Amino acid sequence: MPRRAGLRGRSRRRPGHRPAGGGGPGHADRPGARRRLCRGRLRPAPPVPDPHTPCHRLGARHGLGGGCGGGEHRRLRALRPGGGGACGHPLRHRAARPGRGGGRGARPAARGADLGRGARQRPHGALRPVRRAARAPLAIALAGAVLAALWVTLLARPHLEGWRGALDWPEATLTDLRLLVAGPVTPPPEVVIVAIDDATLAGDGGTYPLPRTRLAEIVNRIADDGARALAIDVLLVETGFPITDAQLAEALGRVPSVLAAAGRFRPEAAGRGGLPVTEGTLRPLQRFAAVAASGLVNIVTDASGTPRHVPLLYRSERGIEASFVLKAAALWTGTTPEIGTGEIRLGARHRPVDIGYHLPLRAPGPAGTIRTVSARSLLDMPANAAGLEGKLVVLGYTATAVGDRFSTPFDPVTPGVEVLASGMSTLLSGEGLTRSAQIRRADVAVSALLALGGVMAVALMPLSYGVPLVLGALALWLGAGTLAYARGAWFSAALPLAACLPPVALVASARHLLERQSARASGRAVEALSHFQPPLLAARIATDPDFLSEPVAITAAVMFVDLSGFTRLSEILGPAATREFLKEFHGCINRVVDAQQGLVLTYMGDGAMVVFGLPEPAPEDAAHALRAAFAMVPAVRGLALPGLPGISPDLRIGVHRGPVVVSRLGHETHQHVTVTGDSVNLASRLMEVAKADGAVIAASADLVCGAGPEVLAGLPEPDARRVVAIRGRMAEVAVSLWRCPRG
Repeated sequence: MPRRAGLRGRSRRRPGHRPAGGGGPGHADRPGARRRLCRGRLRPAPPVPDPHTPCHRLGARHGLGGGCGGGEHRRLRALRPGGGGACGHPLRHRAARPGRGGGRGARPAARGADLGRGARQRPHGALRPVRRAARAPLAIALAGAVLAALWVTLLARPHLEGWRGALDWPEATLTDLRLLVAGPVTPPPEVVIVAIDDATLAGDGGTYPLPRTRLAEIVNRIADDGARALAIDVLLVETGFPITDAQLAEALGRVPSVLAAAGRFRPEAAGRGGLPVTEGTLRPLQRFAAVAASGLVNIVTDASGTPRHVPLLYRSERGIEASFVLKAAALWTGTTPEIGTGEIRLGARHRPVDIGYHLPLRAPGPAGTIRTVSARSLLDMPANAAGLEGKLVVLGYTATAVGDRFSTPFDPVTPGVEVLASGMSTLLSGEGLTRSAQIRRADVAVSALLALGGVMAVALMPLSYGVPLVLGALALWLGAGTLAYARGAWFSAALPLAACLPPVALVASARHLLERQSARASGRAVEALSHFQPPLLAARIATDPDFLSEPVAITAAVMFVDLSGFTRLSEILGPAATREFLKEFHGCINRVVDAQQGLVLTYMGDGAMVVFGLPEPAPEDAAHALRAAFAMVPAVRGLALPGLPGISPDLRIGVHRGPVVVSRLGHETHQHVTVTGDSVNLASRLMEVAKADGAVIAASADLVCGAGPEVLAGLPEPDARRVVAIRGRMAEVAVSLWRCPRG
């Protein structure tokens, strides 16, 4: 019975069991076995290895063992000085840490430890370029996001504060386009224009300005027709004849009226978040101001001269005052305006306003869209025929070359009185454009979202997908903004474009450069891969990484080529000359196979495996294989052996056609494409059949029949046709043999 062994416990050892670290049976129980004292405990000394026991550096569990007395271990001892023991055990022994013995629980020796860890570690250096390439789009995305955020912040402040800036011109152009798409609208009937037109001036001999007696007559007629309020867009700042001024003042006293005033504004205050501040104001004469209110008729135009806003409040030397438009609307409603946060209330009516209490303007259409009555016609028609009862009447000049003119998308010469009348219509009807601080903040939010999303899309997605996605998102938002404009909500069109396009273009350029570099690297990788895989397979794998991710069964022709007597030749030639000859030999095979549309799947020293039918099988594969076999014989025999003039190499070829499985073999990190199956084995064994018969080519009947009679007619008759047994295979095979004698 085996004796009990071990110092830390008593365990029964199985018969024939040997410790994992080596040593013969009963080694731990041999008399005189050394023991060491380690931290107060007895531990066994390193066992003396048995020269007949297999051992190795990594231990028995790794399955890498070999005889300790072999030549490999002698070489290891020579490479690692300082070892001891009968069989080079320094590679297996474990080094003691400070304060500990050298028993089985200690760490491996320094050299052995490095080798062991190296076997388990990943090749970081080889993976760094791949990892850098994988991280590059993410780095571009992060940098682009930061850039986009800064860019949106730079553009957002002028937009939120209402400052003039570089985006005014594109915003004006895009707004005009949206206005044309939306088309004219029907103005509310509460506002009527009484125009001092060419006919009116002609009735008074073409005198400009219209005499105040005639102006008083028009005002009296408006009052007689029952107008609820009158807004006169005429500056009455100069003193006239006392009689005519008295007549006009008396007429103004008959109807609630507001007169035009004009102000000059400081450029640095205009359009900011606060109210507009005037530097000076032209006001009506005191005689008229005593019977009528007055308000500024100034409007705000954009870079193209199109009126976009009318200020409802402004700050003057008298304090905060209401504008001409707001006072006229208040007179018509009979209420006092209430100023709210971002809105103006006129009784039950409330209207959101833009920054600084600016009312957005929307031209209802070309000149004359708001109902207009000629002052000359009004004086000539019967009483109440003009339909002015209960209306807000706006009196002003529309005559040619008289008064102010503004360009709108519908009409390049829209009179100023019609622009003011459209502002009054907006206040009274509650319809028209809405542009408020909330909408401006929404503009910034959408711009930031489009900019950041666009940067991420072009940085992380292929440009062929990312760029159309960004352009589609911008087009979608512009379409939504146009629809919202037609319904009265004025969202910016220029800000999202300006916020999104520059950073996206910059990131797309960086991504394009990265993809070009990646494409060049991929091209180099494909070129390098083509040195290790057939070019057709390398190109297919480069364009389709999932190619052969699952095995595929096909019918193909498989050829094996082997040099005859190569062992003796390589001994005579030597290593350098052998390599040069093999290089020429492999090149010869490749040229012949390429000419017959085959693939050299692998080179095996002095031989090669060739497949006809990859990457796609074809009916002509058998014919191509047979032609290649006969073309290869003279090509190989024509090669020169370095240093051996007059001697030419010979070869053997086995070729068969049948079902094979094409797949990737190897670990997921290191694979190669190959074919497997009985047909592959049979083609390889046919070279043995050719050798036994002294033939050069051995082809199975399946391949010969598949080649067809037309191909066979152009080839020599076989020297023999036999049914032979194949080593390791139960079924016999019919083969055709060609000896292909020299000369």
